[in-house]
Amino acid sequence: MKAYYHLPGLFEFCELYKVFLPLFREHREYFYDWCEIGSVYGAPKDCLWGGGRVGFGDAEPDEVLALMNEYGISARLTFSNSLLTGEHLSDKRCNALCRMFEHGAADNGIIVHSDLLLNYLRTNYPGFYYVSSTTKVLTDPGQLVSELNREEFRYVVPDFRLNKDPAVLNGLTAEQKRKVEFLCNECCWFDCYDRKNCYENVSRKSLGEGCADHVCVSPTADKGYRFSDAMDNPGFIGIGDIEKIYLPAGFRHFKIEGRSLGSAVVLEMLLYYMVKPAYQLKVREAVYLDSMLDLF
Repeated sequence: MKAYYHLPGLFEFCELYKVFLPLFREHREYFYDWCEIGSVYGAPKDCLWGGGRVGFGDAEPDEVLALMNEYGISARLTFSNSLLTGEHLSDKRCNALCRMFEHGAADNGIIVHSDLLLNYLRTNYPGFYYVSSTTKVLTDPGQLVSELNREEFRYVVPDFRLNKDPAVLNGLTAEQKRKVEFLCNECCWFDCYDRKNCYENVSRKSLGEGCADHVCVSPTADKGYRFSDAMDNPGFIGIGDIEKIYLPAGFRHFKIEGRSLGSAVVLEMLLYYMVKPAYQLKVREAVYLDSMLDLF
């Protein structure tokens, strides 16, 4: 039974993965034998179709694709903007990315929110697989089941508040379970009632609309993201949960949040989820002592 992690920062943390991926290949004994890398996801900065998080990835697309091809890892473009209209579908930059990434050493995918964009992509770029974005905020069990039953999607990322709902998860079929991709380390307030508006604000920014920043309604919003706080979230899925509960139950796919964070924080997430405790210092040292990598 293997867990497949979907890691953040395709364009944002390319330099980190240049160091981390060789360690994963050459020192597999450092890593849990029950985990694999399912994909790396992200979007470049100023990406019209982007959503979820305001992108800042500045790695060159050809460099990113070459790295993923070298290690046979699926690259996922995060095109989860929820407010696209027909006029946005002709965006030259996003279409150029699709042409470049459509065929890779491994199947490449696209994370999508808009059905308008999904239909356009399926018609024009049939080489991709598609992932239903967590920005849809699927908290209703019936909506989740309907989404899992859509043949367009290989995977569906439900809202993190369904992560530990036994009434929902235990009622899924084996095929539906194989399509669920859990967002493991969300730090958002578990009782948030404004999550859709937060994502919509990011979509507006990606479209270049002049809008104020979204005001987070969380009582601890001033703290920002902290992995230690995410671990205390009721929806948090830790490595013990994955190994002892989710894998035996038939769930295989786990998404790690972190595109908008610093590479040093993302490294700590990779260490926690993938590296055996006895080897975490070795991996940390290998990354930190690499003179080409600017961690922040």
